[in-house]
Amino acid sequence: MIQNSKPKILIIDDEATNLQILNEILKNEYSLFFAKDAEKGWELANNEFPDLILLDVMMPETTGYDLIKKLKDNQVTKFIPVIFVTALTDVGDEEKGFKLGAVDYITKPVSPSIVKARVKTHLSLVDSNEVKITRLQIIQRLGMASEYKDNETGMHVIRMSHYSKTLARAIGYSEEGAEEILNAAPMHDVGKIGIPDSIIQKPGKLTEEEWQIMKRHPEIGAEIIGDHHSSLLKLAKSIALTHHEKFDGTGYPYQLKGENIPLEGRIIAIADVFDALTTVRPYKKAWEVEDALGYLQKESGTHFDPKLVKEFLTVLPKVLEIKAEWPEDIEKSK
Repeated sequence: MIQNSKPKILIIDDEATNLQILNEILKNEYSLFFAKDAEKGWELANNEFPDLILLDVMMPETTGYDLIKKLKDNQVTKFIPVIFVTALTDVGDEEKGFKLGAVDYITKPVSPSIVKARVKTHLSLVDSNEVKITRLQIIQRLGMASEYKDNETGMHVIRMSHYSKTLARAIGYSEEGAEEILNAAPMHDVGKIGIPDSIIQKPGKLTEEEWQIMKRHPEIGAEIIGDHHSSLLKLAKSIALTHHEKFDGTGYPYQLKGENIPLEGRIIAIADVFDALTTVRPYKKAWEVEDALGYLQKESGTHFDPKLVKEFLTVLPKVLEIKAEWPEDIEKSK
């Protein structure tokens, strides 16, 4: 449950001694992954989405040059910065590496202070505040755009995002991990952009045909978000795709059951439903908080993860503070 907030570094080198040296230098500050050949390095790069790769050049079969070409040609890994760590010192070798997309060179035998400084510098460039803030604003605004189709102000995404963060902290997420939940949650219903207004805004019960169309919005949302190296957008895609799954396996789109539903999907399910119940929608009046809590408890173990429902009840005072801070008419009062 607890999220690791340390930057992730993938180290690829065919010599175990070199891996051990870099492990000793970096292990206290970063989450490290190791590969002794290009094939394993490629697999880890695509599965773990590291923030930085330290790559040896001279490896048997597939060289570091060959691997970086492959990484830069792949949409998922092309933006991961690669630093070559190599005994090659010829200017031509460095020039070749930079042309292939490397951001830096560290020569062997490595100096601990140089390794730490280069790693820190390139991670700070990747995760610059300006890029991060801009990306978050785009995500939040796109999430709000989807809510304007069936919610007058779009305040729903703000409230449920904060509910989600509060619940994530309660179950053991780090502050950084919970903040990522907060920032990814607004995209949960972005797929509604692809659903006709006549269905989204219908005041009465949907027909079976209309309901089948409505149930497509998680997959549409996942398609809109797409595949990215960014952990935030990966999380947003998972949330969009799984927040309508139910704990007993009767949800959609994949009928996932229990803990097969990603934890983020189970968190958002509670936050989303609680806020939807306690606010006005085209098809219903707002429920009282007590009635909404009763529904969560009634559906505990069927719709919702029972452990998360219990935790949600423990943080209810904070939830109600958030609800009061972001009322539906907040934009009218500004």
